Amino acid sequence: MSNVKNIDIAEFNAAIEEGNELALVDFYADWCGPCKIIAPIVEELSMEYANKLNFYKLDIDANGEVAQKYGVRGIPTIIIFAAGKTKDTLVGAVSKEKLVKFIEKNL
Repeated sequence: MSNVKNIDIAEFNAAIEEGNELALVDFYADWCGPCKIIAPIVEELSMEYANKLNFYKLDIDANGEVAQKYGVRGIPTIIIFAAGKTKDTLVGAVSKEKLVKFIEKNL
């Protein structure tokens, strides 16, 4: 089971830009090989950090304007948002250990 919710522009605006929550957004594309590598890691961590952080996925092909707005140039890109603002960004398929460190430093 996963706690990662796929969102579109409208849901992104409501949950991230207008929300007060701490959120991790995985910007991906279906055709992206590295995105497929990191996806199960993000899903696993969504269970481990369920009470600390909300997890979302956003398809850049279907929601390009959001990706452009936040400067997503390579995928996968993971951005942590706090109260609607970008807190930190991680680009590329990284190890679980590196993603855990990224999350921990932003909690």
